[in-house]
Amino acid sequence: MNQIVAKNKVAVITGAAKGIGAALARELHARGMQLALFDLDAQALNSLNDELGPTFLAFKGDVTSAADLSAFHDQVIERFGQVHLLVNNAGATLKAGPWDSVETWRETMEVNFSSVLSVHHLFVPGMISATEPAAVVNLGSKEGITTPPGNAGYSVAKAAVKVLTEQLAHELREVTGGRVSAHLLVPGYTWTPMNFPGMNAASDTKPDGPWTAQQVVDYFLARFLNEDFYVICPDNEVSSELDAKRFRWAVDDMIQNRPALSRWHPAWKTRFAEWLKN
Repeated sequence: MNQIVAKNKVAVITGAAKGIGAALARELHARGMQLALFDLDAQALNSLNDELGPTFLAFKGDVTSAADLSAFHDQVIERFGQVHLLVNNAGATLKAGPWDSVETWRETMEVNFSSVLSVHHLFVPGMISATEPAAVVNLGSKEGITTPPGNAGYSVAKAAVKVLTEQLAHELREVTGGRVSAHLLVPGYTWTPMNFPGMNAASDTKPDGPWTAQQVVDYFLARFLNEDFYVICPDNEVSSELDAKRFRWAVDDMIQNRPALSRWHPAWKTRFAEWLKN
């Protein structure tokens, strides 16, 4: 991985203008990488461009637009020739319940899942046909693992990203012998505009619970350079140990034939709390 996160290597990041995407762009820029950044927020992209200097390709586009993604891909290849690190970071928390409109579901899935698949389709074949080490990083969510009630569409989309990335990792290993790899980054509770709409990182006071985007990036890079596939971030409220227990309980729902989402089931909530203590 040190051959990928290195001077003059090329990183592509979607959803790059704010939050985790911007923090990662800053860190990779500091390490000498060349950047191709994609985001819908032109003002935030321009601000980041002013901060880092006009040294990267900045593209204003919508990840749900096939035309925008295709044009972005063409510009990236024309300018840089190849891609060494591809980060699917774009996403949005859109509420879609189990019987909400198909249109709401379609929008949720297009932003959080279909865009990831589209970016794979455009960039991964070129990464495979190149000769240098490369990697794909997709951002998942703990909501795609434990699937808590209340935001079904987002949970379904992020569960799909998890499965897609696992399948991608396997296929890339088979096809390239590990030269191109895939990784799943799962942030914890993070102080970003997606979680705190309207936040001003420069002036607002961060709450105690969430990590900063930079903390997520630091945690990710340490484990990415260690070649980890699953990079599941803790935060100031949830430890890695607590995450592991929640994941195990979710899997045991199937193994023990408990009610769906038993962690939130009236007959099982107390048992879950007792199990955590023990």
